[in-house]
Amino acid sequence: MSDPPSQYTGQSAPPGQAPAVPRAEMRAASGPSGPRAGFWTRFGALIIDILILLVPEIILVLAISRTAGQLLGFLVQLAYFAYFTGSASGQTLGMKVLGIRVVGFDTGGPIGYGRGLVRALVQLILSGLILGLGYLWMLWDREKQTWHDKASNSVVVPVSAYPLR
Repeated sequence: MSDPPSQYTGQSAPPGQAPAVPRAEMRAASGPSGPRAGFWTRFGALIIDILILLVPEIILVLAISRTAGQLLGFLVQLAYFAYFTGSASGQTLGMKVLGIRVVGFDTGGPIGYGRGLVRALVQLILSGLILGLGYLWMLWDREKQTWHDKASNSVVVPVSAYPLR
């Protein structure tokens, strides 16, 4: 006789010791060590973030030269992703809207600003290279990690499974 499906307990745990979550959520996206945010949810959050970041970049390009505007726009993007993913919530504005967050693979908690900066650099420079392979990597990775997740030893999880404290 098998155990009945467990219900969400509301407690967060490291990904290696994932909390119990509803069965339907586990089917959506899951790594061997716990629930993960699915590809389309992560993609949607990224699209929201890109739309937010597009406004200052357009303003910078129009206010100064194209090259300088794009360089400053890159620095704004780097600061945005490093700050928000390194914060206590681990959420960019797009992630907040879609109910996902970045947590440390080893701790299940915030990754901090240093790892947030590493994650942002790899995301903005390497993950988009070679037809976006770094972003797509999560589709066949056991832990559903992209290249920038691996570089920062992080995972993206549903807030419902790893709530903010």
